Amino acid sequence: MKQNKKSCCLTLRLSVCCLLLFALYNTGAYALESDGDQPITIDSNAATYDDVKAISIYTGDVVSIQGSIRVKSDKLVVYFTNGEVSKMVFTGNPAKFKQTPKVGDPDITGEALTGEYYPKKNLLVLIDKATVWQGRGAYSSDFIEYDLKTSLVKAGEKGSASKRVRVVLQPESSEQKGK
Repeated sequence: MKQNKKSCCLTLRLSVCCLLLFALYNTGAYALESDGDQPITIDSNAATYDDVKAISIYTGDVVSIQGSIRVKSDKLVVYFTNGEVSKMVFTGNPAKFKQTPKVGDPDITGEALTGEYYPKKNLLVLIDKATVWQGRGAYSSDFIEYDLKTSLVKAGEKGSASKRVRVVLQPESSEQKGK
């Protein structure tokens, strides 16, 4: 009987993994509010699932999408808690993300060597050589938190001189002023 429960649990988790892998690719643009309600789709060259550790690992040209959030990386590790995605850690040289905050607004884009995405918290953390751009402004630091729901960017860490922040605000060009 124990073997059957374990087998059912493994089948359920593999089914969840397969659903993530084979969910339909959605090219429609979603407003920020609906991103967290969308399925997560992952495409990669290779994938493994460890039932004991409750993690799946994707490697090779990894593209993960949830609503308007798109992340491209070399490797993605997905952590499950009680069968649900609790954390996604992506790495690349660099890994890149893009999100449409609201229809008509410029996309928010960014990159870092490492990123952590917490779907339940709508939180994206960029670590090591991180930069986030929107419109004519950019934030760069070794540590950036981006709240996907509110579009709030926090860069650097309090009390840490090693994680300094650089902000670049571009002036409007004379062509843009004339419009």
